[in-house]
Amino acid sequence: MTVPRTEHSLRREILARVYYAVKPLIPRSVQIRMRRRVVRHRLSSYSHIWPIDPASARPPEGWSGWPGDKRFALVLTHDVESEKGLNRCRDLVEVERARGFRSSFNFVAKKYAVPADLRRHLGETGFEVGVHGLYHDGKKFNSLKVFNSRVPEINRYLREWEATGFRAPSMHCNLEWIGRLDIQYDMSTFDTDPFEPKSKGVGTIFPFVVPPANGRNGFVELPYTLPQDFTLFIVMGEGDCGIWKRKLDWIAENGGMALINVHPDYLYFGDGIRGVDEYPVALYEEFLDYAKERFEGQYYHATAGGLVAAMKEEGRLTHLTRADSGG
Repeated sequence: MTVPRTEHSLRREILARVYYAVKPLIPRSVQIRMRRRVVRHRLSSYSHIWPIDPASARPPEGWSGWPGDKRFALVLTHDVESEKGLNRCRDLVEVERARGFRSSFNFVAKKYAVPADLRRHLGETGFEVGVHGLYHDGKKFNSLKVFNSRVPEINRYLREWEATGFRAPSMHCNLEWIGRLDIQYDMSTFDTDPFEPKSKGVGTIFPFVVPPANGRNGFVELPYTLPQDFTLFIVMGEGDCGIWKRKLDWIAENGGMALINVHPDYLYFGDGIRGVDEYPVALYEEFLDYAKERFEGQYYHATAGGLVAAMKEEGRLTHLTRADSGG
């Protein structure tokens, strides 16, 4: 299964590849200014589908609801992009534990060393570990040859870390190719996000099953459905989490999956001088408090893998396919 590409989206994808090839040479402040201009240019053109795409609310075929017959699902995930983010993982764990939440942490396997004691700590406290590619270099999906060359090593890290989930760096994804990985679930897509390098979303706020095909593995796809923190607070310069709250309300109303991706790399915990690519952790805390206070008892909350396991146990994935939302 792949998301259809138009000539326009293909051209943008090629430009994105060029950008990621030269990105290491561009100062961080310049990168952000470039992204900011792009987002401002596109924002009005996509107001009808971002942050909410009404068409994505239609449940997929075979939908039978959430575990425990809850109103909607709430899933917290984190992509750890650098050693700076790695060093903040334990602080982020405590932010969530204090509120009764658990989340999934996705690590870049070969960009930095992921301590075994951190992975063990996450598992022992009810959190989860996933693989976020090998290098975060934007090259894995340049060709099938490149992707296939990395599959064995990605699978090795999945086994070593006892991980069942994957997310492609920068949301560069091909669901057919991802089926070559030994995973139970993937999180490399989104419902709607025209500001991502590969901007074509899957057009649904529900999980769906990517079935086995041509010897490839089947898996559950979990698109992120709340805007990424970097887009909101660093690129767009939002001063509050109002967009997150509004989208959460809408997802709850439509019985979907509120899946968020927060990067510890960009969270400012008050230690030292705040960086150009950081935002106060209080904004994320406010969102968690809002979700807990407004929807207590209404959502099914689990790690990404925990959600998939619960849905399997209750037989809610048996006939589940992707909604045809035109995405």
